[in-house]
Amino acid sequence: MPKTRIGKTDLSVNPIGLGANAIGGHNIYENIDEAVSKKIIHTAVEHGMNFIDTAYFYGLGRSEELIGEVMKEHGNREDFIIASKASYKFVDGKVVHNNDPQFLTQSVEEALKRMQTDYIDLFYVHFPDEATPKYEAVGALQRLKEQGKIRAIGVSNFSLEQLKEANQDGYVEVLQSHYNLFNRTAEQEIFPYVSENKISYVPYFPLAKGLLTGKYTRETQLTESQKKHPLFKEEVYFSNLEKIDHLHEIAREKNSEVGHIVLAWYLTREPIDAVIPGAKTPEQIINNNKAGEVKLTDSEIARIDQIFSTN
Repeated sequence: MPKTRIGKTDLSVNPIGLGANAIGGHNIYENIDEAVSKKIIHTAVEHGMNFIDTAYFYGLGRSEELIGEVMKEHGNREDFIIASKASYKFVDGKVVHNNDPQFLTQSVEEALKRMQTDYIDLFYVHFPDEATPKYEAVGALQRLKEQGKIRAIGVSNFSLEQLKEANQDGYVEVLQSHYNLFNRTAEQEIFPYVSENKISYVPYFPLAKGLLTGKYTRETQLTESQKKHPLFKEEVYFSNLEKIDHLHEIAREKNSEVGHIVLAWYLTREPIDAVIPGAKTPEQIINNNKAGEVKLTDSEIARIDQIFSTN
């Protein structure tokens, strides 16, 4: 699959990447098998999926450690484009987000050690804090970039106002935030700004808790936890399934799967250069990668846009 460049960075990636919160993410998921986690990363790289998105919070550093181990086993650091993030700090057992320049600098140094590497390709401020001027946080990352410790600068979960403040010197290259066919609010204000400023937009939760994979039906027995999620509440859930029925039609016409259609549609959005669906098995990695083979026609793109219109 042809590589694509992320925004104005010099990072060349497979547009279908890997969201690695299940790689060593013992604090997020139950029954994480680290041998499987490492196999997932190896499988991704073997299939050209070089863009791997992790964070300190994923296993409190364990995800980064496992990725570092795989990079050493693989032997060629240049085959990996690694994104990581920091802001999480634990004070008296409670989460506090910290964007202080000293904290971010220390976080990058610690991530480099965990991943046993000399540089991190893309580093994000994971969440904004309440106290730090955003341009100061990004300024700290810019200094690390000038030192060669990171190659590109990102922010995550920033509002438009916070993003503008962070980007006052033009240093922000990537924004990662919540976006999928059921949550398109970013299109109104965020997309125009990032497009104008050549900031690449990386959506997380692209498959909406698995709902946009097409695996759910009206007969699916939902867990109690799922039933509490806004997308799965009864009336909303059945309305969502009706929309997904249209995606099944398109998928059948293209001999593909719903999840592939959805990921391919995101890549038609101007500011989106890459997507990072998660995977819990090597087989899911191989399946996700097939989305890069899907070519949507203009009419199919418009049809999906209309089906999931926010108007």
